[in-house]
Amino acid sequence: MEGKTVYSAVQPTGSLTIGNYVGAIRNWVELQSGYNCFFAIADLHAITVRQDPAELRRRTVELAALYLACGIDPAQCALYVQSHVPAHAELAWVLNTVTYVGEASRMTQFKDKSAKHADNINMGLMDYPVLMAADILLYRTDLVPVGADQKQHVELARDLALRFNNRYGETFTVPEPLIGRNTAKISSLQDPSKKMSKSDENPNASVFLSDDRDAILRKFKRAVTDSDNCVRASSEKPGITNLLNIYCAFAGVTLEEAERTFDGKGYGEFKLAVGETVADRLAPVQAEQRRILADKAYLSETLAAGAERASRAAGRTLGKVFRKVGFYRGE
Repeated sequence: MEGKTVYSAVQPTGSLTIGNYVGAIRNWVELQSGYNCFFAIADLHAITVRQDPAELRRRTVELAALYLACGIDPAQCALYVQSHVPAHAELAWVLNTVTYVGEASRMTQFKDKSAKHADNINMGLMDYPVLMAADILLYRTDLVPVGADQKQHVELARDLALRFNNRYGETFTVPEPLIGRNTAKISSLQDPSKKMSKSDENPNASVFLSDDRDAILRKFKRAVTDSDNCVRASSEKPGITNLLNIYCAFAGVTLEEAERTFDGKGYGEFKLAVGETVADRLAPVQAEQRRILADKAYLSETLAAGAERASRAAGRTLGKVFRKVGFYRGE
């Protein structure tokens, strides 16, 4: 496929939220027709925190089916499971030798996860960003779709690529972050000052792609608002602004159109409409995911084909890296 290469991945831990859908997966669907895309299910990253093995396997398969249900087309991109391509771990080991302990320990991911999992501060937590750099650099990636809060990881990948290239000669493409400027930030329904998260402890804070219609409507009915009962976007009305952003993202309208639609309407009617719009949009995705999960042969074949395609591209880069660092590969 012609064009620049894009790489992105999501861990199969917890259920994805509507924020993940709007901010990541939907953008991937748009990117796949114009770029050479590699989309991974990052199970190697997932085990830096203790996982139940059976649940990890189940979530991996469910996430793959969800990608496909959302419109990821395996004919246009490589959709695969990270651990099915050993080159990710192999390149991470080489990159460890050009990564300084200080820069790894300063990474936000390491600090955050160490604080949350104080009983399991393992080397994988510190090495997580190096593996992420390997993920990106393996495919000579030009662009990495990330949120503003993840830019630090792309910056490390850039630093390691430049350092390796300077030491061994031109090898890696130096990637750039691709931050969607037109993507609305989806915040927590209970605390709009925070991003909607799949790990939020408040069950009413996040709407998951797996939630049924009743759960979706219930969560939106309980969403925090403010006291004046006027549906208008404003920095002083973060709860209403968040709900308007969600409505716009799922209804496909502008903020001005949404405000006109709900002009003079009360908060109760507005929140119900947002919930119904989200539920209506997710229903066919959920039905398609169930259909794909029932076709185990198709799912296995699709992931195997994606891993083969990814392995071919990764192998070319890894072979070049091995030659550059001096590994003997036979005559």
